[in-house]
Amino acid sequence: MRRLYILLLLLALLVSCTSKREYVVRMHTTEGVMDLKLYNETPKHRDNFVKLVKEHTLDSLLFHRVIKDFMIQGGDPYSRNAAPGKLLGDGDLGYTIEPEFMPEKHFHRRGVLAAAREGDDVNPEQRSSASQFYIVWGQVFTPEQLEKYKARYEERMKRKMNITPEQYEVYTTIGGTPHLDGWYTVFGEVVNGLEVVDRIQNSECDRNDRPLKDVRILNVELLKR
Repeated sequence: MRRLYILLLLLALLVSCTSKREYVVRMHTTEGVMDLKLYNETPKHRDNFVKLVKEHTLDSLLFHRVIKDFMIQGGDPYSRNAAPGKLLGDGDLGYTIEPEFMPEKHFHRRGVLAAAREGDDVNPEQRSSASQFYIVWGQVFTPEQLEKYKARYEERMKRKMNITPEQYEVYTTIGGTPHLDGWYTVFGEVVNGLEVVDRIQNSECDRNDRPLKDVRILNVELLKR
């Protein structure tokens, strides 16, 4: 009986340690290296991204959509061997992921990792793409600019934009894209190499927001933590 108790205790400890494990991935790109921490609070997206890394799904793909002062987007499997100038963004892996919105905790501050998705007209459940993701750059707002931005958003979208005190502080000091909060799942953040995101977001692009010079994900690896 004592042996059984000890075994159960060890098993509970193992489960507890596993649930608290922090996943960090290292992304090597043609513009440098960045490390991204994946949030345990968004387990479906975390586990899917770890799966993509382990299966080398993201290796050799492009950052195919880059908008200065907004975000950089990659993960389209069609981009691996895409000809110069080809319009990209429709590729995926044949499945989607249930949304895990946590806008008051994990919001669109500069440097966060989030899942791309199709629009509400064809995707009313707001499910995430299996492979396409984006990293936020955004902009820094003055308090006055943020209030005007919020008013314009609410008038255009007929939807309330709730900004917590923490979000307000971040968007007026660090920067980000507040209008995306509550619409897309944020599931990680850049913890090292934010300057790489800056270099990429400053790429010269064509009219479809694809960089004129390919910005490629060389490989992604899972770091031991």
